[in-house]
Amino acid sequence: MNSPKRLHHTELVDCARANAKHGIKVAAYQCGYGEDIASFSQDLRQACEQMNLSAQELSQLITDHDMILELHGGDIIAPRTQSEL
Repeated sequence: MNSPKRLHHTELVDCARANAKHGIKVAAYQCGYGEDIASFSQDLRQACEQMNLSAQELSQLITDHDMILELHGGDIIAPRTQSEL
């Protein structure tokens, strides 16, 4: 579900990261920027700088963890109990 208002700071980075694999148009829309990709890119870059993230492109927000989850169909592989650790 897209945001009814433009997201900023941590919320913007989190939303952009969650939608990064769908491309910049979808990410901008989901983060409340509609078709204003220029403002979305600028605000996202500033938010990343404030959080000390070195992402210059949207695709750089996709982490290895995100890719592993996608490879496994989103299922998290973990022990069922603490004794199985």
